[in-house]
Amino acid sequence: MLDHVGLVVADYERSKAFYRAALAPLGFELLMELAPPVVDHAHGGFGEAPKPEFWISAGGGDARPNTPPVHVAFRVRTRAEVDAFHRAALAAGGRDNGAPGLRPHYHPNYYGAFVLDPDGHNIEAVCHAPA
Repeated sequence: MLDHVGLVVADYERSKAFYRAALAPLGFELLMELAPPVVDHAHGGFGEAPKPEFWISAGGGDARPNTPPVHVAFRVRTRAEVDAFHRAALAAGGRDNGAPGLRPHYHPNYYGAFVLDPDGHNIEAVCHAPA
């Protein structure tokens, strides 16, 4: 089981604004920020209180944006949350990478949407429950 996941981003402030908007429909909010001198560069942790589960970090020193881009999927409870995520992420500057809909090649109830974040990471919201 995963505890948390993190991405290195090219523009921390731009990515922070994107994820604040895109993840809000999923109930995620920015819960914690760490900055120098506590850490070597800015970090932001998103999740449902009390614990961040998804982190972004500014590139600094040897840290560069993840290349190639990665895929992160957020499991949600309803298809409406998938739809809301997709709308919010596009409104926040994300690029469509797969509109909300069924992906029966994964399984009959796989309902997901995909958006590319400012660094090209493939961010997904997925619901596995039947309609």
